[in-house]
Formats: sequence, C-alpha cells, structure tokens
Amino acid sequence: MGNARLQSIHVHPVKAFRGLAPGEADVEPWGLAGDRRWALIDDGGKVVTQRREPRVALAAAELLPGGGVRLSAPGMEPLEVPVPRPVGTVPVAIFRDKVEAVPAEDAAAHAWCSDYLGADVRLVHMDDPATRRPVDPQYALDGETVSFADGFPLLLTTTASLDALNSLIAQDDHADEGPLPMDRFRPNVVVSGTDAWAEDDWSRLAIGEVVFRVAKTCGRCVVTTTDQSTAARGREPLHTLGRHRRLGGKLVFGQNLVARSRGTIRVGDPVTILDR
Repeated sequence: MGNARLQSIHVHPVKAFRGLAPGEADVEPWGLAGDRRWALIDDGGKVVTQRREPRVALAAAELLPGGGVRLSAPGMEPLEVPVPRPVGTVPVAIFRDKVEAVPAEDAAAHAWCSDYLGADVRLVHMDDPATRRPVDPQYALDGETVSFADGFPLLLTTTASLDALNSLIAQDDHADEGPLPMDRFRPNVVVSGTDAWAEDDWSRLAIGEVVFRVAKTCGRCVVTTTDQSTAARGREPLHTLGRHRRLGGKLVFGQNLVARSRGTIRVGDPVTILDR
C-alpha cells in the first residue's frame, strides 16, 4: 500500500454526461468542484440519467469560468450555458430525495437538451449544495450534503479491482464484452498501486493532504453495462458482479467517500490509508 497513488480524477459537470479528466481538482464538502452541479429533469421534475436514456452518455459538458457549461453532443451545435441567477427554483426528484434547483435561464438550453434526446427535458443547476440535499442520514454525519451525484459526494475505484473484475469476466460466458474500461463505473477518483478489493477494508484515507471517510460500498446499476462511447448495452459487469461481488443484496464495486477537509487533489498524489 505504500505505493498507492491517485491515478486519475474525473469531474462530471452535468449528471450522466461524459466526464472530464483534469490533472487536479478542488475538493468541496459536497464533492469535487464543478461535479454534478447540473442535471436534466423531465416534465415531471425527475432527474434523467443513463438508466433511462443511454444516449446521455454521448453528450459532453465542459466547465466554463464561473461554473457554466459548454454542451456538445453528436449532431448538435455546441451551446454555452451560464450559471442562472437564483431568482426561483423548481422541485427536483432524484431517487428518493426531493430538492430545489434553479432552471437554466436561456430557453435555448432546454431546447438543445430536448432536441438531442427527443424528449421534453430541462437543464437545472444546484445553486447551493451546502444546504439543498443532505447525504442519506443512514450513512451521514451531521451536516453532510451532496450535489446531484447518486448519493454521496465522491466515488473511488481502484485499478487493481478493475483488473480483477476483468479477469473474472474473461473466464465467463460473456468474455467478448470485456475487458471493460473504468469509465463504465463513472468514478471521481481512481487509485493505483493497491491490491484488488483492498478498498473494501478502508474507513478513512487521505489523498495528498485531503482527508476522506468511506461512507459505504457502492451498489451498481444498469449504467455500468452501458458502453460510454456508443451507448450500447450488454450484460457485463452486472452478470459477473452478481456471481462474485454481491453484498447485502447489492452488486458492489467501488467506495463512496465524503470529504472531511478541503484542499486540492492532484494526479500522482500519494494515497494513505488512515483507518481500516
């Protein structure tokens, strides 16, 4: 474990869109700066993800100064969307949570997203992640909040565990679907230099000088079966996770983190396990 390092960082400005891979990122209490502060909602206010619309995977969002985004997608002209003024909010349903978010002010943003998906959707921004959405109280400490991420501020995966999973897939009936790339799991931080599944035993760690606690193991869904470059779906890795990585009724890969301090993490930073 002495050689564990931060191999890559991934920020997803719009939930479910393709992510960015910066060399460094500021860590805020609710996640990496700029990560999943935007989301699409349907006409009923429900967040739209790759679970329902796999083609969202092919859309990309770049961060603009000030927190706006530049949207791009196959067959679409790029569009820049500034952060909206917090003059009014709309209710948003994200899984079992009900939160408030600010719609993009420019109607062109909603039209762009709706045209791309062929469905009536709106683009919304979480204006105040410090107060809008608490982390699941079953796993949270007092005051912990999260953006539009599935449930926790950050997701950690390791290269050794992906290698181990791909080895299991290669032995199975669906070997032609592997090896799978890490982007299937949409992590925020990827760690190298560990043993396979070592992260199962971590409870507190530091990346560089920033301290995180491990909230819970990450249960995986159909998004992991979605090829992030084509939006096509297969059976892996859920088939193999179901045979080898089932915990408490969930198929698990990776660990959900909550930052316990602020700071900047950088690719190449040492990863230190503080508590198991």
